[in-house]
Amino acid sequence: MSPIAPPIRVCAVSFLNTSPLVWGLLHGPQQGAFDLSFRLPAVCADEVAMGRADIGIIPAVELNSHDYAQVAGLGIASRGPVRSILLATRKPLGEIRTLAADTSSRTSVQLARIILERRYGARPSIVPHAPDLDRMMAAADAALIIGDPALRIDPAALPYPAYDLGAEWTDMTGLPMVFAVWAGPKEMIRPEVEAIFQASHAYGREHIEDIIRLDAVPRGFTPEIARAYLTRHIICDLGPAEYEGLALYLRYAKSAAESRAV
Repeated sequence: MSPIAPPIRVCAVSFLNTSPLVWGLLHGPQQGAFDLSFRLPAVCADEVAMGRADIGIIPAVELNSHDYAQVAGLGIASRGPVRSILLATRKPLGEIRTLAADTSSRTSVQLARIILERRYGARPSIVPHAPDLDRMMAAADAALIIGDPALRIDPAALPYPAYDLGAEWTDMTGLPMVFAVWAGPKEMIRPEVEAIFQASHAYGREHIEDIIRLDAVPRGFTPEIARAYLTRHIICDLGPAEYEGLALYLRYAKSAAESRAV
């Protein structure tokens, strides 16, 4: 596919959960349509905010800070357990006072705050930390780890409980959780641009086994773990329930931010 002129700079996330969204851009008919780069979620958000990228997979919480338009119907979400957002703890959830957080995803940090406060009455201090679970647990009462590093952990094999925050959110609200969306300045989200993103995802959805073989296995995941993750845990099609969950999450995140500012 010929690139749109002028070239649109697109920042995608370097985790496995993004692969179904970008597979057509990498390997399908949409290849070459955009100037595509990969970053961690928080860095991707900064690239768009600073004008170094035109569109990105934006952590959902960023929608409270920027007047972005979204690509309709696409994102990264869950309708229960997400498997790649884990909160491990040495203490009961209501007694957590310090949380070592992998801050590569701002949405998940705020999600942890929301769940711990609203569901368990805890308001821990956040300790930024690289995604090393053993060191995180040595530094704080609990640890939040996300993305591929979380997916590499077997929660059942840990010596302490680990909670899936996708499941916790849905248990608390009855709604899906949206972690990220394609978004950017309104002038960039045009119908012809949206059509390319949607076609790329359609191509990825049809080539899940190729994603498992060519992307997941080289990352060190077994085909079984990758298949379950990409077909049962991660949702890329956003419908009315997902947008209702997103709106509620944004309200909770805004309220939490305002209460901390007081």
